Amino acid sequence: MTQAEKIVQNPPQTAEDFIALEKQYGANNYKPLDVVVERAEGVWLYDVAGTRYLDCLSAYSAVNQGHCHPRILKTLTEQAQKVTLTSRAFRNDKLPLFYEKLSQLTGFDKVLPMNTGAEAVETAIKAVRKWGYTVKNVPANQAEIIVCTENFQGRTTTIVSFSTDETARGGFGPFTPGFVIAEYGNIDSIKNVITPNTVAIMLEPIQGEAGIKFPPKGHLKALRDLCDAENILLVLDEVQTGLGRTGKLFAFNHEDIQPDVVTIGKALSGGFYPVSAVLATKEVLGVFNPGEHGSTFGGNPLACAVAMTALDVLVDEKLIERSAELGAYFLAKLQTLTHPVIKEVRGLGLFLAIELHEKARPYCETLFREHHILVKETHENIIRIAPPLVISKDEIDQAFEAISTVFS
Repeated sequence: MTQAEKIVQNPPQTAEDFIALEKQYGANNYKPLDVVVERAEGVWLYDVAGTRYLDCLSAYSAVNQGHCHPRILKTLTEQAQKVTLTSRAFRNDKLPLFYEKLSQLTGFDKVLPMNTGAEAVETAIKAVRKWGYTVKNVPANQAEIIVCTENFQGRTTTIVSFSTDETARGGFGPFTPGFVIAEYGNIDSIKNVITPNTVAIMLEPIQGEAGIKFPPKGHLKALRDLCDAENILLVLDEVQTGLGRTGKLFAFNHEDIQPDVVTIGKALSGGFYPVSAVLATKEVLGVFNPGEHGSTFGGNPLACAVAMTALDVLVDEKLIERSAELGAYFLAKLQTLTHPVIKEVRGLGLFLAIELHEKARPYCETLFREHHILVKETHENIIRIAPPLVISKDEIDQAFEAISTVFS
C-alpha cells in the first residue's frame, strides 16, 4: 500500500496528525504556532477540534475586513461562475472598473495590478529604474535605489539583496546590485548616500516585520521635500500598513504627503485571493510599453471583482475609522502594563507591538495554549498585535485581559 493510499484510508484528524503530515512533506521554512485552523469567521479562528481562538494577527494584515467576509465571499463565488482568467492577451469587464475605483479612492493617476506584495515591490523597482534612465537620464545600468536598515519588502532574490536581515538573505547570493542602505528614520544618513544616479528612496512608512517600528515624526514629510529637491522618486511600501491598518487609508496620510509610488497588497482582497498593485503618477507608470512587464494572473477578472468589493467593505463599514478609534483604545490599555519584562508598547491604529527584554515566543505560546489568543513574535523579542479591523471593544477587552494575565 502506498503512502497516499494509507492517508486515504486513515485521514488525519487531530492537530498532531496534520502537523506530522506537514513536517513529513513540507519544506521547513516556517515556524508557526501549533494551531491547525479549519475554519474562520470575523475575528475568530476554529481549529480541527472545534476550539475557538481570537485572531490578533490578521494573516499579517491580509484580512483587515475579517475572515470570510460575506460580501466578499458572495462576489468571489458569483464572479467565479462567470470568468476567472483571460490573461492580459484579452480585455475583461472588471479590470477597467478596478482601475477606476482604486484610482479614485487613493488619488493616484495610474494602477498596475499584480498578485503578491513582493511582485508589487519588484514592479516598483523596475518602474523607478526605467524612469531614471528615460526621464532623469541616469547612465545605463547605473541607477541606485536608497533603502533602509531592517526593511522587509518580500522574499525574492532581488528584494533580499537589500535586506539587512541575515536570516532572510544568508545563503541566497549572489545578490542584485543597485541598492544603497541608509539608517531607517535618519534623514541625514539618507542625504549622505544620495548621488546623481539615485532614482528613488524606497521604504516602509512603518516597519512591520521589524517590530512595528516608527520613524521620527515629520520624517516622511522631510523625505518628500528631499525627493522634490533632488529629483528623486519617493516609493512607500504599504503592503502591510495600507488599507486602514493604521487608522487612515495609508500610513503616509498621517503626515499629509503624497509619494510618487505606493505598493499595496494583502488586504486588497480581504484575504480571499492574492491581489496587489502599484499606484503611481502617470509619469512613473507611463515608462512601461507593451511587452516590457506583465503577469498572466495580474488584473484577472476574479481578482479585480474581489478587490473592488474588499475596498467597498473598508469604506462602507467605516473600518478605517474603526481602526483609528479601537486602535487608540487597545493601545491605551496595553500601555497600562507595567511588568519589568516589557521594554515598550507602541502602535498606530490596530498595528501594535509589545517589545520585551527577552524572547517573545514563550508569551505567544502561553496566550495560544492557555487563553486562545493568537499573536506572533517578530524579531525574537517583539509581540505583534494586529487584529482584523472588525474587532469589537468587548473582544479587545477579552484579548487585553488575557495579555494582562500573562504579564502579571
